[in-house]
Amino acid sequence: MTNQELQRLVEKVSLSFFEKPFLHQATFNQRLKTTGGRYHLSSGNLDFNPLVLSLHGMEELIGVIKHELCHYHLHLEGKGYQHKDADFKLLLKSTGGSRFVKPLKQRKMHHHYRCASCSQDIYRQRRIDTRRYVCKCGGVLKHLTN
Repeated sequence: MTNQELQRLVEKVSLSFFEKPFLHQATFNQRLKTTGGRYHLSSGNLDFNPLVLSLHGMEELIGVIKHELCHYHLHLEGKGYQHKDADFKLLLKSTGGSRFVKPLKQRKMHHHYRCASCSQDIYRQRRIDTRRYVCKCGGVLKHLTN
């Protein structure tokens, strides 16, 4: 999807769900890593993470668009546009926008341990000291990966 197609999609979603026009710029931003989208208070523009579309599809992207448009329209109207505000929560619920985006990156578990007693597998990002830490059952942990 190009930025022009995204712009048309945001304008269409704004008119159909909010019954208000979107008058600013919507673009994809490759630099967004953990968030689905961003509303710029100073300029009124919207940025979207292209990974949302490629990993989770059009339905998830539309949910993120609705979320950012809630910020956009409420801010322009002078109402509570922050996540904590009741106006935002109410509008997000009524339009069916997503509260959180699905995870955009997979967490890698580098270290694999197995309990000698109950054979439970334990995965950790950081290496743990098996002389100090044990399994929930009290069994000794064996480090299986390097």
